[in-house]
Amino acid sequence: MNIRFVLEDGREVHEAASAGEMLLAVARRAGVPIDAPCAGNGTCGKCRVKVAAGEVAGEVSKHLPKEAYDEGYRLACQSEIKSDLVVDVPASAFAYQNQIRVADFSSPGAKEAFDAMRARVTEGEYAEAGGYAVVQATLSEPSLDDPQADRERLTGAAAAALGVEPGAVRVSLAAQRKLPVVLRDCGFAPYLLVKDGLILDVAPSEAEAAPLGLAVDIGTTTVSAVLVDLLTNEILAAASAGNAQIRYGADVIGRLVESAKPGGLARLHEAVTRECIGPLAGKLCEEAAAEPGRIVRTAIAGNTTMAHLFLGVYGNHLRLEPYVPAFFSLPALRGADVGIGIHPDAEVLLAPNIGSYVGGDITAGVFASGIAEKDSLSLFIDLGTNGELVFGGSDFLMACACSAGPAFEGGEISCGMRATDGAITSLTIDEQTLAPSYEIIGQGGQKPAGLCGSGLIDVICELFRCGAIGANGKFLMKSDRIITDEWGLTRYVVAHPEDSASGAEIYINDADIDNFIRAKGSIFSAIRTMLASMDMDADMIEDVYLAGGIGSGIDVAHAIGIGMLPAIDPARYHYIGNTSLAGAYAMLASGKAAARVQGIADGMTYIELSAFPGYMDEFIAACFLPHTDSKLFPGGI
Repeated sequence: MNIRFVLEDGREVHEAASAGEMLLAVARRAGVPIDAPCAGNGTCGKCRVKVAAGEVAGEVSKHLPKEAYDEGYRLACQSEIKSDLVVDVPASAFAYQNQIRVADFSSPGAKEAFDAMRARVTEGEYAEAGGYAVVQATLSEPSLDDPQADRERLTGAAAAALGVEPGAVRVSLAAQRKLPVVLRDCGFAPYLLVKDGLILDVAPSEAEAAPLGLAVDIGTTTVSAVLVDLLTNEILAAASAGNAQIRYGADVIGRLVESAKPGGLARLHEAVTRECIGPLAGKLCEEAAAEPGRIVRTAIAGNTTMAHLFLGVYGNHLRLEPYVPAFFSLPALRGADVGIGIHPDAEVLLAPNIGSYVGGDITAGVFASGIAEKDSLSLFIDLGTNGELVFGGSDFLMACACSAGPAFEGGEISCGMRATDGAITSLTIDEQTLAPSYEIIGQGGQKPAGLCGSGLIDVICELFRCGAIGANGKFLMKSDRIITDEWGLTRYVVAHPEDSASGAEIYINDADIDNFIRAKGSIFSAIRTMLASMDMDADMIEDVYLAGGIGSGIDVAHAIGIGMLPAIDPARYHYIGNTSLAGAYAMLASGKAAARVQGIADGMTYIELSAFPGYMDEFIAACFLPHTDSKLFPGGI
């Protein structure tokens, strides 16, 4: 059977299928990007597509109203193929790829934090020469009287240009392959990129020989990268893309389960390398008018699961007691080892992990935040697809991770989305009419597309403040905006169909609220457990640094109001952006910084919350608004 996928951006993909296969499985095989945060279990409703021709078997569900079903919409993960098909894939199904904001450090708070960190790396205690040199060598041209080979001719001239003995100069295979053509194109006066006596590249011009670096944050949901001039440490370009692994599940547990299936590890490895980081590197180089082969140093930061899958290392034991990874840290790898299209002899640095669920994104992030250098006590919280926390200062650092799930980036929320264009990032509700007022990321006059993490915090806090929901998150009233459907789910309508970008209703229902309450409860109980393990309380925290993909527009007062963050002075909270990418940049720019990141990892104590006494009691107590212990939140909302 032939399945023709027609994407909203005009692309078409054909794939052969057998009767009885699930449509989502065929889409995955064909490389068609269809969001499936629930890993194809039918619980998220994100994989909605339209069957324009042909027949599939699929039932109406709570994620697929009868009206949509009658129009031909189906959930790809629940659709069994019965015939040849033409499948229209709407933009919403691959929003994780086409609606990602470009990574940068320009948002309020993030810019200040990055500038301070960059100063430490380029001018302060971690500044150092990168070791790369671009020199021009002048070679004698070969003749019948002087038939010396190109390589030997080059090493002699390079040694003279560098002021070293000829035996101290080596030529990389990548440079050797270019050498015969380049020498004759440039009149035997090539420019050489050299490090530690190794000629990495030969080029006809100085600009074409200049070394480039690539810093990458492999997030569970989003992959971000910057291209850097290694001679000046200037950022030349920045880009982001959805992590293509997301079609195998929104969280790391789903990815690990998939990796243990036949061929699963290879699929996940190629999704992040060949489908994601490789194209990102190409896009960055195109913007900088450079070739990817000029990337001779790369620093990668990601959680422990992402690090394993990036390298194609089996990591399913991460999710099984006693939660042991295959590695914490590795010596520098080569570009040829990782398959992302950079220089084959590029130095590839991987930020070290410290536990099964606290990885290099956190060790790099802690360096970027600067808390490891402070005498006072700070709390670092990375809120993305998962939640990781680090508490301490220059004397000690303690870390843990909590299974908050993907709710902070809109995953497994009916109308949830990442903090990108069209996302409702802040919201208030009129107490009398329950009508919402909101702000949207993007251009003025744009209609909303969904709720990102900060918008979810606001709408839940506002519904609670207005008395529309109780402490357990259940709705307490009915109105023209609070409606119960045929499945028994009650929802609050944030935007009617005519007011939304997709023409579909934007809402939050009681199941979504329950998911989010468990996510916020996971964060707060982790904070409480970590502090209790040292006989400390929240008042001892001088500063709280918020990092990750939840969005810079988070209203700290609202986050406190729903019991997600400790009730301390909001002025102590600081948003500092994508610290994982910032830390990867630091490792790229400075070997001293890379060594300090390793030192941070070596000195950090990791707590496995799932085995920690009292954690489950704390978690259950935190799964209410704001908490079962009202004394922890004396001010109310």
